Amino acid sequence: MSKRLEGKVALVTGGSSGIGTAIVQSLATEGANVAFTYHSNKEGAESVLAEIESMGAQGAFFQADMADYAKAQEIVDQVIEKFGTLDILVNNAGANQDKVIWKMTEAMWDEVIATDLKGVFNYIRAASPNFREKKSGRIITISSINALRGKFGQSNYAAAKAGVIGLSKSVAKELGRANVTVNVVCPGLIATKMIQSMPDDFKEKALEEIVLGRIGTPEDIAELTTFLASDGAKHITGEVIKVDGGQYI
Repeated sequence: MSKRLEGKVALVTGGSSGIGTAIVQSLATEGANVAFTYHSNKEGAESVLAEIESMGAQGAFFQADMADYAKAQEIVDQVIEKFGTLDILVNNAGANQDKVIWKMTEAMWDEVIATDLKGVFNYIRAASPNFREKKSGRIITISSINALRGKFGQSNYAAAKAGVIGLSKSVAKELGRANVTVNVVCPGLIATKMIQSMPDDFKEKALEEIVLGRIGTPEDIAELTTFLASDGAKHITGEVIKVDGGQYI
């Protein structure tokens, strides 16, 4: 049985842990060769690379600050040079600096906007000429349900994650004639290291919101992302899809 992404090349930002690692693994399982970025977790990146290579996939990782415009272009160019092409871009890397608005500093605002919004722009802009030239491509960006509803103490994060939705819808229109699809995945509460630092009462309240009664897994996000990267989703673009167990409703 052929794999859905056989022969495809993907670039995933923030692939050394959590949701990013699950996405890298899922894409590789479906036959893709996968490059990914990491910020500081080099040990995690090495482990992820070893795992996908053990599956028979080729891979590579690159250290990057998402806010670095020139570095994004450099990495896209290196991926194309190494693998010969780029078919799939997954914008997953993100940061959060939570604080109520009256206590939020300029630095906290700037860091989250630079990573979570400008960073997505950096990689989409860098990859778009390649996709336009080949007249095919998949762009998937990981946002959040808090982009759609806001969240107490997360004005910077919610603003950035809402921004990537507007960015993605605009790019979907710009690249559609080149047969490039652009979609957004909005996770709810997912079992990653990020939620370990949440106070217990916050986690309990969030769990009460989830109508399925369970916290999601990184694999739940990876499954949808992999589908959107496949030919099965070739007629889906400009969409914002929640994966939250009904938390938003």
